[in-house]
Amino acid sequence: MQQTIGTTELSKMALCVALCCVTAYLSFPLPFTPGMVTALTIAMSLAAYILNPKQTFTVILIYLIMGAAGLPVFAGGSGLGKIFGPVGGFYFAWLIAYSVLSALKGDEPNFKRYVLMNVIATMPITYAGGIISMMLVMDISLVQAASMAVLPYIPGDIMKAAAAAFVGVKLNSMPRFQG
Repeated sequence: MQQTIGTTELSKMALCVALCCVTAYLSFPLPFTPGMVTALTIAMSLAAYILNPKQTFTVILIYLIMGAAGLPVFAGGSGLGKIFGPVGGFYFAWLIAYSVLSALKGDEPNFKRYVLMNVIATMPITYAGGIISMMLVMDISLVQAASMAVLPYIPGDIMKAAAAAFVGVKLNSMPRFQG
């Protein structure tokens, strides 16, 4: 049985892809890690809060395909080198992490639940991907990878999860926003 996606859902998905592309440019490098601090995680969290898991996966996959194809949508450069470089694990982990967040967000908009699910599910999955790719590509230890892929990002990621949750609750509480 084929399931169709309505205009409202397609529009939300297209806007989420565009938001991912734009927010990736709101970023800055850290001198001690190949990773960058970026607003992209806010956009992906927001996608998870307003879309279902399959739609969230599709949005992030489209974003990743665009970047892998060389379109300038990633923070700090695009192309296959970025996907298979030291931070590539973050990109692959996002497909799983934000789909899981979408599945765990619950049926009713709830700020605390949104933030909690982001912190206990999305962040560890994302960090695991980053640690694995840095260990493999850079040939460094687990401790070194964790100090570059996790520790510098925890405070900012919690704040970004809260910011996205705030906007997600507001959007999901709007009657006109519902499909």
